[in-house]
Amino acid sequence: MKTTVDLPNELVREIKLRAVNEGRKLKEVVTELLRFGLEQGAALPKAPAPQKGKIAFPFFPSSSNAPASQMSIDALIALEQSAQLEEDHARRG
Repeated sequence: MKTTVDLPNELVREIKLRAVNEGRKLKEVVTELLRFGLEQGAALPKAPAPQKGKIAFPFFPSSSNAPASQMSIDALIALEQSAQLEEDHARRG
């Protein structure tokens, strides 16, 4: 199965170097490293289960004339979606 993952450049470089040094395909090395990490992760303590109740959302104070304070929820959501779409296009090149 093919998938796209955004990884730090230095990490990709290290994995590619390992593949070249071992005379193996990048795909093989990545698969091996992921399997190893998943096996090791089984020994890690599990994250606590989410609890019901109130959730403390971060609050970012701003001035009363901040542009976002004048926008509707729909406009804010549209702006966020637009920004995410631009990021996706930039990543594709």
